[in-house]
Amino acid sequence: MTRDTPRNADGEDPSDVATDETAADTAAGADDVALDPWGSSAVADYRKLFDEFGIEPFDEVLPEVPAPHHLMRRGVIFGHRDYRPVARALREGEDAAVLSGFMPTGDPHIGHKLVFDEIIWHQERGADAYGLIADLEAHSARGLSWDEIDDHARDYLLSLLALGFDPEAGELYRQSTNREVQDLAFELGSKARLAEFEGIYGFDGETSVSHMQSVVTQMADILYPQLGEPKPTVIPVGPDQDPHMRLARDVAARTRYFKVTEAYASFAADPGERDHLAAAHAALEDDSDDPVRCEDAADWLEADPTADADRDAAIEKLRAAGKEPLRPRVRFLDRNATDEAFDALVEAVSGEKRRYDEHVDAFEMGPDEAEELAREVELDHGGYGFRAPSSIYHRFMTGLTGGKMSSSVPASHISLLDDPEDGYDKVKAATTGGRETAEKQRELGGEADDCPVYELYAYLLAGDDDEFATEVYEECVGGERLCGGCKEQAAELMREFLEEHQENRAEMEAVLDGLDIDLDSDRRGVTGDDH
Repeated sequence: MTRDTPRNADGEDPSDVATDETAADTAAGADDVALDPWGSSAVADYRKLFDEFGIEPFDEVLPEVPAPHHLMRRGVIFGHRDYRPVARALREGEDAAVLSGFMPTGDPHIGHKLVFDEIIWHQERGADAYGLIADLEAHSARGLSWDEIDDHARDYLLSLLALGFDPEAGELYRQSTNREVQDLAFELGSKARLAEFEGIYGFDGETSVSHMQSVVTQMADILYPQLGEPKPTVIPVGPDQDPHMRLARDVAARTRYFKVTEAYASFAADPGERDHLAAAHAALEDDSDDPVRCEDAADWLEADPTADADRDAAIEKLRAAGKEPLRPRVRFLDRNATDEAFDALVEAVSGEKRRYDEHVDAFEMGPDEAEELAREVELDHGGYGFRAPSSIYHRFMTGLTGGKMSSSVPASHISLLDDPEDGYDKVKAATTGGRETAEKQRELGGEADDCPVYELYAYLLAGDDDEFATEVYEECVGGERLCGGCKEQAAELMREFLEEHQENRAEMEAVLDGLDIDLDSDRRGVTGDDH
């Protein structure tokens, strides 16, 4: 973290520094994290998620985001999957959507506020906004009773409304009462396999069928904003929810009638093989009217001393194709299309084309144009046409006692329902990144990047004021700010925030009661966590 993009930091009178070595050791040992949506995942090094799971750094897309939220500017939102289509839609005033869900297992706390803020920010910039209560998941995976779920669901929705969610411009719902979501989940279930659940989530013979069903329901939640019209859709989540995003993107692709790829010859080629075909074509293409032949491309590739398995496979396929021309084209592969839809696609492809039993090659279209045509034909013939859902990932907030913030450890978090005085006291008692003595603090500066109290400033208390957040950071690491005064200031700001938030919650009671959401469930059922 650089000084002008602060994260978490500290400052307290070092004589009042609280420490929690056990929690700190637990966090430090979490490098090799297995992302578990229902576990206690912690991430010690977020950079590992880029390599291990393919999450992309958010700072690379930040310049493309119009008036980015302070969580984006300060690096709290650290990663994304395919967020560029959403950013482009927001910039250009095109259709987009945002959705996230909340499992009502306890009080909403300041960690949940990150997601609330992300939903509201996208809604304010024109995206269709959805907030859902994951009650089926809470019942099946966490064993909560329906009475408990009803109570917590109301609290989550009240806080979301109090923070600025516009229910007239967005949609709030419960999984258990949304028939469209349940119908979609049933259809998506035909594209998911038990072996995937075992590999992604570690499910086994002891996992309940209801728990597995709740995963398919979450896939339906993620794609629900696109039921009316496919559009770029972002799901703000913590990195522990990434397994859901990977599966949702895969399942969305499997529902599509057609897969659009680039190709160079009549035979099928894997992505790595296509790279070699493209290189050979680019090297051999000239201004003459003679086409590049597959056998010529094979000769050219064989002359390349850097051999690999993809190159060898490409050469073998090129040899088999012989004198067939090697020509760039876009390929429409038939995945789930009806005969009528396939015929309609062939008819709709403009320019030179070639039809095969299970694919169509178009020689005068680009990939983007082809993708839009495939989606248009699919929608005209009863398909979903889903776009791959995007996601953004925020850092876990550090617990006030060190380690991960947890709903089950009251001292580690501040509930949005806490009495403002209790919130004040929790901040005053929090662990910090201060030095052992005031003298060392002034000499060496505080360790702002390892301080739960500074996180409160960067994530919440500084609001949109980057200058204030940076000032606190600079004063801490420069030794000017001691922890006692810093915590006092943070505690006062927290008290003020909770007072205002709870006043807004009270005003939203009537608004929530006027919405078409059943918060007094008459469902019956047995509880029991299968983990």
